[in-house]
Amino acid sequence: MVDIKPLFGLVGMLIAAMTSEFNDQVTSVALADIRGALGISHDPGTWIQSLYVSAEIIGMAISPSLQTIFTLRRWTLFAIALCGASSVLIPFSPNVEAIYALRVLQGLAGGLIIPLLMTTALRALTPNIRLYGLAVYALTATFIPALATTVAALWTDITVWRFVFLQTIPLCSLAGVLVWYCMHQDQPRYERLRTLDWRGGLLLVIGIAALSTMLYQGDRLDWFNSRLICVLALVSAVAIPLLLINEWFHPSPLLKLQMFGRRNFAYGALALFTFLVISQSASTVPLRYLQEVQGYRPLQSNLITLEIAALQLVMLPAMALLLDYKRVDSRVVSLVGLGLILASCAGSSFLTVYWNRDQFYLWQLLQAVGQPMVIMPLLMMVTNTIAGPAEGPFASALVNTSRGLAEAASAWFLALIGRWRDALHSSRIVDEVGQDRWRVIQSNGVLPQYPPPLTPGGRPRVPGSLEAFSHAVQQQVTILSTSDTFLILGALSVFLMVVVMTLPVRTVPPRIHFAKQ
Repeated sequence: MVDIKPLFGLVGMLIAAMTSEFNDQVTSVALADIRGALGISHDPGTWIQSLYVSAEIIGMAISPSLQTIFTLRRWTLFAIALCGASSVLIPFSPNVEAIYALRVLQGLAGGLIIPLLMTTALRALTPNIRLYGLAVYALTATFIPALATTVAALWTDITVWRFVFLQTIPLCSLAGVLVWYCMHQDQPRYERLRTLDWRGGLLLVIGIAALSTMLYQGDRLDWFNSRLICVLALVSAVAIPLLLINEWFHPSPLLKLQMFGRRNFAYGALALFTFLVISQSASTVPLRYLQEVQGYRPLQSNLITLEIAALQLVMLPAMALLLDYKRVDSRVVSLVGLGLILASCAGSSFLTVYWNRDQFYLWQLLQAVGQPMVIMPLLMMVTNTIAGPAEGPFASALVNTSRGLAEAASAWFLALIGRWRDALHSSRIVDEVGQDRWRVIQSNGVLPQYPPPLTPGGRPRVPGSLEAFSHAVQQQVTILSTSDTFLILGALSVFLMVVVMTLPVRTVPPRIHFAKQ
C-alpha cells in the first residue's frame, strides 16, 4: 500500500513556499499602497523590497545545509513559524526601522523555505513520478509571480492593505499542520555543527548582502557617485571571491561549486538565472506600462498576468507528461518554449499609446505556454545530474541561490534599460519638438501637446499648456523605453537559445535515468 502522508507533507511545503513568494511578489506590486498607508516616502520605501531580497538570497544559500543538521521537518517548521510571525507584525510596526528589521526576517524565512520545497519533492517522490514533483516546484517560479498581481488587487483594491501581510496566518497555519503531521521525522545530526562552513557563511552574508543591495539601490543613488554604493562595491568585490575560494576547498561547503563541472547542471543554474530575468517581460514590464501610461490599478491590470497563472496549472503537468516519454528531447522542448517567449517579446514591442490590457492577451498567451516549456526541461536536466541523496542539499543551494540572485539582477537590469533608453528618447523627442514647434511657441506663447491629442471627431485639439506637453513627452518616452525593454529581453531569449543548443547534453526521464544506476 502506498504511503500518501509524504504527499500531504509536500502539499504543506508547497503552501509554505507559496506564502513566502506572496510575501515577496504581492508586497512588490502593492508597495505604493503600503508606503502610503504607513506614511513612508519613496526613497525609504525602496529598502522594504531591497532588504527582503538580500535576506532571501542568504536564506536560500544556507537552508539546505542547515536542514541536514536539524532535520527537514524541524527546520521547515522553524522557517514557517518565522515567516508567519514576521509577516503578521509588519502592519503594526511603530516605525520604519522596525519594518526594515521584520522585512529582513521575512525575507530570510522565505529564503529558508523555497529550497526545502525542492528537497521535499526529490525526497518524497520516486523517480517514476519525480517530474510531477518538479512541476510542483516550478509553480513557485511561474505560477506564483503571475498570480501576485491578482492577490495584490484583492487586498489593496477590494479589502484592506493589511491583508498583504495577514494572509500568512491561514496559509502558514495550514502549511505547519500538514508538515507537522505528514512529514517524516529524522534524527538530528548536531555533530555536523562542528564541521559547518562558518567562514563561508560569514563571507556569504557579507558579500551577497552587499552585492544585492548595490544592484537594488544603485540606480536610485546614482551608482558610483554615491559613497554607499562605492563601499558596497568594494565589500562585494573582496568578499565574493574569498567566498568562492573558500567554498571550492572547504570539505563541507555551503555551495559545492564542483557541481558546475557537470554540463547539464551548469546549464540549469545559468538558464534559471537568465530565464527569471526574461520572465519580467510577462509581469513587471507590461504592468509598468499599464500603470504609467494608462493609469491602471492592480485590479484593472491583473487579468493579463492571471491568464499566465491559470495556464500554468494545465501546462506544467502537461510538460511533465510530455517529458516522461523517452523519445522527447528536453532541449528541443526548451527551444520551442524560448521561441514562443521571443515571439511574445517581439509582438509586445509594437505597443503604442492606444494599447491597453486587451492588446497584451495574445502575447501573454505565448508567454503562458512558453514558460513551462523552458522551466520543466531545465529542472529535469538539473536533477538528473544529482548522484545521490547526499548531493541533494548542495544542488538545491546552488540552484536556488542562482534564482535569488536573478531577482536582484533583474531589478538592476530593468533600471539600467530604463535610465539608458529614457534619456535617449527624451532628448530626441524634446530636440525634435523644439525644432519643429519653435515658431508656434513664439506666436502663441504656449507649447503644444506632442503628439497632438485628437477630438472625438478625429481632429487635433488646440495646443495645450506646458504641463500637458511635459506629460505627453513623458508618456512617449515610457512607451518607447518599454518597447526597447521587450526587444532587449527578447535578445536575451536568443542568447539562451544559443546556450541550449551548445551547453547541455541530452538526458532521459528520471524513471529511466535512475533505473540504469
